[in-house]
Amino acid sequence: MSIVITGTPGVGKHTIGNELSQKLELEIIDINEIAKNSGLFEESDESNDVDTEKLKEILREKISNKCIIIGHLAPYVLENEKINMVIVLRRSPYDLIHVYDEREYSDKKIKENASSEILGVITYDSINQFQDKVVQIDVTGRNVKEVLEKAESAISGKTDSEEVDWLELVTKNNDLKKFFVD
Repeated sequence: MSIVITGTPGVGKHTIGNELSQKLELEIIDINEIAKNSGLFEESDESNDVDTEKLKEILREKISNKCIIIGHLAPYVLENEKINMVIVLRRSPYDLIHVYDEREYSDKKIKENASSEILGVITYDSINQFQDKVVQIDVTGRNVKEVLEKAESAISGKTDSEEVDWLELVTKNNDLKKFFVD
């Protein structure tokens, strides 16, 4: 079984992916590590650009039937037919601001990542790429054990995808300017 763990930076992909890997005895494939080790990152201003076509080629060779693939680039560099399930971890943008502050992201990078989570960009792109293989899990207010249980339940087919709508929450709180770049 090949399982993808994806989501906006700061949602806990590596934490949950590592735990699942140990529990299910599956190899981990870290998309960012492969991109870095292959020299595919180009730093520009405050972001890293990646040659997704070259990364796709490299990953095509590395994906096995028994692995957990971790990375926010998953919907852009993985082929649907090689994937059994995609778990998109979601987290409140209010929580993400604190995570990004701890990582010392710039204000611009904080807003870009938080607004991406609010709009559900990775979720949308994952659904477009992997269709009905996608499950969302809201990690907000949950500890690792609780998220892991949700993920295992989703993998076994016992839990449906959770509906996540941060845009409604942020709009209701009148906080659009807080999260979106001017």
